[in-house]
Amino acid sequence: MTSPFIAVPALPADADPREATGRPVRWGVVATGSIAATVTADLALLPDAVLQAVSSRDAGRAQAFAEQFGFASWYADGDGGTGLDQLLADPEVEAVYVATPHAQHAAVVRAALTAGKHVLCEKPLTINAREAREVAELARDRGLFLMEAVWTRFLPAFQRAMAIAASGEIGTVQWVAAEVGFPAPADPTARIWARADGGGSLLDLAVYPLLWAWGTLGRPAEVTAVGTLNGEGVDAQAALSLQWPTGAQAQLTTSLLARSPHTALVCGTDGWIRTTGEHAVYRPTRLDVQAGEGPLRTEEFPLIGSGYPWELREATRCIQAGLTESPTMPVADTVATMELLDGVRRQLGVSYPNDEV
Repeated sequence: MTSPFIAVPALPADADPREATGRPVRWGVVATGSIAATVTADLALLPDAVLQAVSSRDAGRAQAFAEQFGFASWYADGDGGTGLDQLLADPEVEAVYVATPHAQHAAVVRAALTAGKHVLCEKPLTINAREAREVAELARDRGLFLMEAVWTRFLPAFQRAMAIAASGEIGTVQWVAAEVGFPAPADPTARIWARADGGGSLLDLAVYPLLWAWGTLGRPAEVTAVGTLNGEGVDAQAALSLQWPTGAQAQLTTSLLARSPHTALVCGTDGWIRTTGEHAVYRPTRLDVQAGEGPLRTEEFPLIGSGYPWELREATRCIQAGLTESPTMPVADTVATMELLDGVRRQLGVSYPNDEV
């Protein structure tokens, strides 16, 4: 029995992602927001990852970010062009990590690939499947590495949960429940609520509960969705019901209105797996496993840094090895996920400016 996806572990179970896997890779970071800072701090833990350059529209932010993390160069909008254009023109930058708002991802990734840079881009890779297919084709044509930064997929606890489910220890998986939610202040200027930025609970959060269902059951045959939209047509909350030809089901919820425990539950004919711990649906550190009538077993997995080194190790390793995509996070999975989310958005009536061709 094999897992429907994530069949290729990123690292051996006992491997430390901070151990070098090859030559130095010189990274550029696009944007200086909170996620860029968190990921950059973890990137600095990799001895074979060089912090080469950072770009921002604002010179003060770019310089402060560069000084905080020790980048060799920084770029900002000015007479020399945009900060992004200058970073992409830097011959010392080999790979870029994209941390801009969602709606900018496709344009930034396209520009980076056109400039000959490898790309690791925050999730979602793009706003819709059309954009995802376009950048995927460009990466293939250019022979460059491209990966969506779905960090949970590389975490040891998640990898272990997929291995347990695939082993048959809990029998045949029949039902999955996963949720993620937090109350986001209703600020129309905030990225998470801005329609122009691709705001809403789906694009920001749905990938996490989807991982647990898709990873154990494969791509669903049927998806039914209901949701709550705000006055600007941005989804504040969504509930997805997934169905498979075998009769297996999943119920997934995302919310920007309610605070939830952030858990996942995978139930099979002979037992179940449950994530526990803070933010367990996307940053699991502990698994409870009930197999048959045996005692409840708990497995623990300590984090390194904020949890991003495993993802960053995989991207760095793939670039060092000359791979154009990760066997653990192939681009086809990203495109398929965007196709599913496109279908959900059609059911909810959510659209973005990027959808207009």
